Amino acid sequence: MVEFLIRALEHVGGLGLLVRDTFRQGLRRPREWRICIEQLHHLGVGSAPIVLTTALFTGMVLALQTAASWVAFGKFLIGDVVALSIVRELGPVLSALMIGGRVGAGITAEIGSMKVTEQVDAIRALAADPVKKLVFPKVLATLIMLPILTILANFVGILGGLLIASSELNQTSEFYLKHVRSALEVHDIFSGIGKTFFFALFISAIACYNGLRATGGADGVGRATTQTVVAASISVLVSDFFLTKLFLMF
Repeated sequence: MVEFLIRALEHVGGLGLLVRDTFRQGLRRPREWRICIEQLHHLGVGSAPIVLTTALFTGMVLALQTAASWVAFGKFLIGDVVALSIVRELGPVLSALMIGGRVGAGITAEIGSMKVTEQVDAIRALAADPVKKLVFPKVLATLIMLPILTILANFVGILGGLLIASSELNQTSEFYLKHVRSALEVHDIFSGIGKTFFFALFISAIACYNGLRATGGADGVGRATTQTVVAASISVLVSDFFLTKLFLMF
């Protein structure tokens, strides 16, 4: 137990130092804008299909379950339930989990492969900083793209609810969208989007940290990738509870 706590504290401390070094190095000149733009395209555009597909079917299932569970009133509350559920919780959390699985694993595999093949050491030998070259562009791209993907996922999820409400329950789009607008408040939108910045930082930092610590060839990279997916998913779900409590205070 003591050994486990020591390792856990070591990981938390290492993550904190990596985050500090990432922003410190990223703010120094010259800035790697070309690499950052490549990462924005790779992480954002490449993740859009899986994030939006997840959001579409989540909205459709929510509409079906709402109507089926609340037989008497469910039909009239579909717009309210879908909008609040997607915007407050499911949109940010599911987008983060999809990004954590796809992007987090990819980052760890890429950096881990470079680490075990000594390419990271080669970057240091050329008087460059691996954190500035490898970590900062990935962290910045995740911080930018996860909120954007979440906003798109919110729209697509609400659209999924509209498809079910109009096709299965004979509800007009005007009626559905009227309930969506009346249910949502500015605080709901900003609290949901606000969480994604924390999720993005946790996912990218964990992925880069595990990649830089990978050892033992291909097996070690595989273990580091698995650890990233597990740790990123747990960090998103646990932090969602505390962030929800925090945003409810304001």
